[in-house]
Amino acid sequence: MSSPRTLPAKPLETYAPVLDAVRGIGWPARHRVRSLAAGSHRSTARGSSAEFIEYRPYRQGDDTRKIDWKLLARTDRVYTRLSQVQTTLPTMVVVDASASMAFPEETLGKWTFARQLAIALAAVARHRGDPVGLVLAHESGVKVIPPQTRRTVLDEMMTTLESAPAGSPPLAPAAAEALRLGARVALISDFLGDVDTLLPLARTAAAERREVYAIHVVDPGELDPDPKKLLVDDPEDRTFRRPLPPSVRAEYLRRFGEWREQLARDWRRAGAVYTMVVPGAEPYRRTVRRITQSGAVGGER
Repeated sequence: MSSPRTLPAKPLETYAPVLDAVRGIGWPARHRVRSLAAGSHRSTARGSSAEFIEYRPYRQGDDTRKIDWKLLARTDRVYTRLSQVQTTLPTMVVVDASASMAFPEETLGKWTFARQLAIALAAVARHRGDPVGLVLAHESGVKVIPPQTRRTVLDEMMTTLESAPAGSPPLAPAAAEALRLGARVALISDFLGDVDTLLPLARTAAAERREVYAIHVVDPGELDPDPKKLLVDDPEDRTFRRPLPPSVRAEYLRRFGEWREQLARDWRRAGAVYTMVVPGAEPYRRTVRRITQSGAVGGER
């Protein structure tokens, strides 16, 4: 195993423009959350908060403080007020640090974008009071930051993401760990690895009413390879090279398009929210809004 490369040290202020761009964006839960911890998402529990939902006839054992005494005086019937409890949604971001994420090698475009997107999504969740954490699938092993709300968690995530991508680590173990720790998991990857082992995890999570966001990072150079470049190499195995004449390029574009369409169908059938993102194609704020709002379906699913 080759030793992992390390990116040059960068100040944490590098992420400041991204954090500023996503300020004020919300990330609503796709359905009611099974938790009683106070937060911004609707819980499956009913309580005595200020958000009134409905009346229910009083039953023995109900909290007498919930009785609507004015209604009792008018109707001579005893009703309790039901209201909506707001709760938190522990959110884990999984980042694929395999060598293919280092494309293009000259700029590490996909990797830079994936790191910034991971911090942006974590910041959006944390700003609404949700605990956030990170799982990095790296050649040197799975690196985990458990979900937490303290202010330093984003700094810890930034530091962990300084390791450059290398090798071909499987993403499934990282995803499984994230699903163990979080009720909402965002997978950031180019999905050129073990997708077949990820889909069953997503199906199980959906059955348990947990949330999976599959965020597919595709570089512009993958969507439209440079026609002047007649020889390309495998990003995970630099010793493997193949010619790319016009006829092969056309076939590549066709197959790559079909693969992306099938990948999107597979994720959605597994109950996940699938979003393809392209570095540099749109402002970060628009990208993050597309991801966080794509799963919202009226608060229920």
